[in-house]
Amino acid sequence: MTSPNTTATRIDVWLWAVRIFKTRSLSAEAVRAGHAKLNGKAVKPSAQVVPGDRLKVWKDHRYLDLEVTQTLQKRAGAKIATTCYVDHSPPPVTSEVFGALPVRDRGAGRPTKKERRQLDRLRGRNSF
Repeated sequence: MTSPNTTATRIDVWLWAVRIFKTRSLSAEAVRAGHAKLNGKAVKPSAQVVPGDRLKVWKDHRYLDLEVTQTLQKRAGAKIATTCYVDHSPPPVTSEVFGALPVRDRGAGRPTKKERRQLDRLRGRNSF
């Protein structure tokens, strides 16, 4: 049986072991792409995670803010995995918000400069 401990573990192994990603290669790919940050910094998949570290992971179109409490070397069951971190991330956005976003008609072509600026204002981005 896999038991949690307090030794250092690779970040890609830990993300896989606590079931954030389905496979280790997916977790390593996410870390390499910069979708996982350790204590606010982009790192390589071989970076070591210890209890007390904070991870910010981009997954499923939202950020997960995780605090490491225990490390694992091998993949564990869901009950054990959830005890190895504290989730500080905000609740997921409801589907109503995604449904309220404007959708361009198929075949309408690229948005004009005016339409793009309107979309940027709607999304809360600065438009110059």
